[in-house]
Amino acid sequence: MNVVVLDGYTLNPGDLSWDAWKSLSEIKVYDRTATIDIVHRSVEAEIVLTNKTPLSRATIESLPKLKYIGVLATGYNIVDLQAAADQGIVVTNIPSYGTHSVAQFVFALLLELCHRVQKHSDAVYDGEWERSSDFCFTKYPLMELSGKTMGLIGLGKIGLQTARIAHAFGMRVVAVGSGRHIPSPVEGVEFVTLKELLKQSDVVSMHCPLTPDTKHMINESAISLMKRSAFLINTSRGGLIEENALAEALRLGNLAGAALDVLSTEPPQNNQPLLHASNCMITPHIAWATKEARSRLMNTALDNVRSFLQGKVVNEVK
Repeated sequence: MNVVVLDGYTLNPGDLSWDAWKSLSEIKVYDRTATIDIVHRSVEAEIVLTNKTPLSRATIESLPKLKYIGVLATGYNIVDLQAAADQGIVVTNIPSYGTHSVAQFVFALLLELCHRVQKHSDAVYDGEWERSSDFCFTKYPLMELSGKTMGLIGLGKIGLQTARIAHAFGMRVVAVGSGRHIPSPVEGVEFVTLKELLKQSDVVSMHCPLTPDTKHMINESAISLMKRSAFLINTSRGGLIEENALAEALRLGNLAGAALDVLSTEPPQNNQPLLHASNCMITPHIAWATKEARSRLMNTALDNVRSFLQGKVVNEVK
């Protein structure tokens, strides 16, 4: 089998190895692939692996030998699934590899919103503590999480792990299920409507896939239901949020803050409204990218391909 990896750098920037793949097949790994180069690089491939390089219908129909697309991520919206199905191409993804890393990152963002640790540290190094008349000083309001309500939009494996951590902080947890996960009783989690979740939550954290139904689900109308003191966190997909509406809400003080690891366009352009919004932290889509999580991803991707070659498809998406 001829395997082509279109964008291997984010998975393996040099601290992992592709060597195990060589026992299965001939493999060509590209760090990055521009859209214009996809067909040229993949025309002889029977297996294509991609993380964020899009595979459109036109691209898929231009690859006559292609039998398998492996998405090196959980989200698979970069592949035209109908086009793949029409060509008899199997598509798989990597579920659950980043559960602990992403949930941990949610709280890294949340704790930064609560305490502004970096900004206070910067102030110390700028001499503001030295010049202070008091033994301590604060530049931003500080917030304790115990007793606050966390609202989880989506309660898959990452949402559940986030709920566990929230409980450890003494938080009440409310949730609404996503399209892929039918709400079922979960100890310590109250299922509510989206409207009630937005009204009740001190922290809203996004954990659902991007679909036509969820696109821009956090919009002007949704934000108007939230507390002015609330925080919004998104480690899922940027398109879940209508970004102009969020930027305007932050500008007007209708939300206390937002922390986003994902945007609708990545990397962002300078006209991205949230780059200039008040009380907004943006990180470069790294919640998933611990070495531990990437190692699990690499191993699962290899197992997926092994199973496919043995005639047993696992982790298929349709």
